[in-house]
Amino acid sequence: MNDNEKKYEDRRFDTATKEDVDVEILEAIDYDYPGKKTEVEFVYPEFTSVCPWTGLPDFGTLTIKFVPKEKLVELKSLKYYLHSYRDVGILQEHVVNEILNHLVDLIEPLSMEVTGDFYPRGGIKTVAKAKFP
Repeated sequence: MNDNEKKYEDRRFDTATKEDVDVEILEAIDYDYPGKKTEVEFVYPEFTSVCPWTGLPDFGTLTIKFVPKEKLVELKSLKYYLHSYRDVGILQEHVVNEILNHLVDLIEPLSMEVTGDFYPRGGIKTVAKAKFP
């Protein structure tokens, strides 16, 4: 436990954890054009999670850009997966890395970038990006 975690331990709310995210709901489907470098971009303007220390909501726009290799992510499953973060206490910087890891494991793209553009909290706006490779 780092100093910040110790500092806020007594204020921490009971929230779901990243282990509660519904990764199993994600489905991959075949990409009919392997070898074509098509850039796909999903924009999810209603992303929510919660601050692990205060329990207050974090709102933002999540953008997922990738170049598929042989698989795509099925959109309905992606929507339900992203929605499963709603009650998860997770740092904004960790959200983008978790999502990137789950999607790379699922579809093994040629490249992928996940960007979280979060609304200001306490006067500070956060934009976090995670990239593969």
